Amino acid sequence: MKNSLKPKFDMRFLFSCLFLVSFLNGFSQEETKPKIEPIVKIDSLYREDQFYFSITYNLLTQIPQGLKQNKFSAGLSAGFLRDMPINKKRTFAIAAGLGLSYQNYFQNLTISKTPQGTRAYEVSDYNDITSNKYRQYLVDLPIEFRWRNSTYESYKFWRVYAGVKLSYVIANKSVLDNGEATYSVKNNPDINKFQYGVYLATGYNTWNVYINYGLNTLFKKDLKTTSGQNINVQTLNAGLIFYIL
Repeated sequence: MKNSLKPKFDMRFLFSCLFLVSFLNGFSQEETKPKIEPIVKIDSLYREDQFYFSITYNLLTQIPQGLKQNKFSAGLSAGFLRDMPINKKRTFAIAAGLGLSYQNYFQNLTISKTPQGTRAYEVSDYNDITSNKYRQYLVDLPIEFRWRNSTYESYKFWRVYAGVKLSYVIANKSVLDNGEATYSVKNNPDINKFQYGVYLATGYNTWNVYINYGLNTLFKKDLKTTSGQNINVQTLNAGLIFYIL
């Protein structure tokens, strides 16, 4: 009787030991499984130094009564920005640069000359003029705060750049054709030589929306039309900006 029960007891004991060993082995493997973290590569010399090019539609704001724009008033600018990262991942930075701008405005704020040779400003009816335009050339100093989610391995990323642009007018010209005479005024002393504004550029990869708002007036203060209206016009440029590494 004792001999017949012993094998059954031995088999149960063997199965119990095998089950216990399997359980402990699985438990230990689950506890010691290493966690794999993604490797983030950071280049301590990585910067977003860039050439930029923008094309904009130019608007005049704070306009006197009756002033209107016609045709396409275009603006072009180009320059270089030096990038200076300010955090370890180099996703935040400050940038400063140098550039040139061309701005053109088709509108009906005419500049002519009186018999005495002084400049006369007036908001004219489009039926009374053949064409009227003003253009200026500027040297730009943009200074901006940058955020981007770029890495040194990828040139495709989201960006938000906000800044201040200081500009100096190196040349300007207005041309009025009223059908009877043509008036051309070069380097008008009534234009503010020093102009400044705030801007925002945001987008993905090459294509970025750009808007710049002038904080000071295009013309000097206290300038009036012949009818007594203040000429406190300011500029607004909206379009696209492209960054090239």
